[in-house]
Amino acid sequence: MDNRLLCALVCACAVLAIAFAGCTDTSEPGGVETQAYVVGIDAEYPPYSYLDSQGNAVGFDVESMQWIAEDQGFEVTFQPTAWDGIIPALQAGKIDLIYSGMTITEERAEKVDFSEPYWTINQSVAVYEGSNITMDDLYAGTLVIGAQRGTTAAFWVEENLIDTGTMDEGDLNTYDSFPLVITDLVNRRIDAAMYDRPPMEEAIAGKPVEIIGEIDTGENYGVAVRKGDAELLGMINEGLANLQADPYWEELKEKYGLA
Repeated sequence: MDNRLLCALVCACAVLAIAFAGCTDTSEPGGVETQAYVVGIDAEYPPYSYLDSQGNAVGFDVESMQWIAEDQGFEVTFQPTAWDGIIPALQAGKIDLIYSGMTITEERAEKVDFSEPYWTINQSVAVYEGSNITMDDLYAGTLVIGAQRGTTAAFWVEENLIDTGTMDEGDLNTYDSFPLVITDLVNRRIDAAMYDRPPMEEAIAGKPVEIIGEIDTGENYGVAVRKGDAELLGMINEGLANLQADPYWEELKEKYGLA
């Protein structure tokens, strides 16, 4: 074979080898590809999931997910997603899991598979300071209530006040995000706001709004994956168990005021 042809073939093979090497994630020893997952979050849900001043996802759930990913040997990125469309986004494959304070409900469990519960919360009710509104007014159905669309707060009002005929359907105002609810409460366009307790406290800080009570819903948060994704669900459950047995779990609770 002509030496020039042989040299050209060797060079071509070297170029191809370099090109193919660039297609493999070699972050693991031996060039083993690392699985990566997209995590859907509500980006306005402190202290669980929100964006910092640089636009980075932070929060109790975000850091928990990052720990679990490292523990289980996969990588994650976070995708802010509208809450009322987050389950459809999961079903459509736009995200791979939801880790953002999602309450486990029978209705949702028909559409997704949930991890073991990792947190329990109640719903809180806030009003404008000095308004003299009470929890009795709420239960009597005489208030205009604001809630984020697709949340368990909105579901609770529908099931316990509207469906029972206690409150008019038009007296429930729903919003794309909870900060919009608080804005309307501050501007006196609604009488009360309902939300999970820790995020409510974050949302009303520094505003003329006060929490007047809680509804003992005893909701459990879980991580959601697509129906039938047993492999990912198994890793999430194992990672959650390992995290909750690690001192870092208590550090996270203390860091985000959940201890």
